[in-house]
Amino acid sequence: MQKEACTDRYQAFLRIVETGSFTRAAAALEVTQSAVSQAVSALEEDLQLKLLNRSRGGVSLTPDGKALFPYIERICYETRSLSEHAREIRGLETGTIRIGTMGSVSAHWLPSLIAAFQQHYPKIEFTILQGDYLSIAEWVRQGAADFGFVNSRAIKGLRTFPVKSGRMLAVLPPGHPLSTRETVPLAELAKERFILLEEGGYSEPLRAFEKEGLTPDIRYTIHDDYAIMNMVEAGLGVSMLAELMLRRIDYKIAIRPTEPEVVRPISVCYKDRLSLTLAARRFLELLKENIPALP
Repeated sequence: MQKEACTDRYQAFLRIVETGSFTRAAAALEVTQSAVSQAVSALEEDLQLKLLNRSRGGVSLTPDGKALFPYIERICYETRSLSEHAREIRGLETGTIRIGTMGSVSAHWLPSLIAAFQQHYPKIEFTILQGDYLSIAEWVRQGAADFGFVNSRAIKGLRTFPVKSGRMLAVLPPGHPLSTRETVPLAELAKERFILLEEGGYSEPLRAFEKEGLTPDIRYTIHDDYAIMNMVEAGLGVSMLAELMLRRIDYKIAIRPTEPEVVRPISVCYKDRLSLTLAARRFLELLKENIPALP
């Protein structure tokens, strides 16, 4: 049977919403635009509901489409899981591991782990979803990610196992008065213009300040570590970032431990062992074996 003839109507609908276009969805699915249009029309006919608004400006969800979108999304993820487990029965030859993670882990842990894994399983593919603690946990719950790297204190309702803990360090502009100290008191850091890393409702720096009875002078909240380093380098304020993220950087900034020390525990979260594909379980086994070597 030709691929175009068996275009999945749910997957077609999901890709249209993701890309905002029938044309881009067809390209992503490697079928014609006509096949995508027919798949969605068949879905709307089956449900007897209009799911998409079509206009020259693009495609948008109708109110009914918005209401049904989470269910259709879940069907697609469950279908992928079914295919993955079917492949397990045939042997660990192909498949995709989907990992939710923060920037520091994707930059400094995953490259070496993936390289080691693909020496044994070269046909396994990887999808890296980068976000904050709450979005990572939600991806795992929905099935968009097989597992994720998080601070276990920031999430609930998922299984976790600890990987490693790392310090949060003060990040200062070059020549800043606090940069001459061996350690930076949180009380002094709270007085400075502070640039906060957005971590999805849970922030190690904010928890540390709160524990000391301090309220930092937050001037900016940004969801990108490297953007924060650029801003600190430009003298726009100070910040606190994970020590792991500050490895091998080329910014003109001063990095100092805080007083008291602020520690971020990193764990892996997942729904349950049965929800993990064989490929994901093998990758987590490799991770556990290599924890002592991780920076």
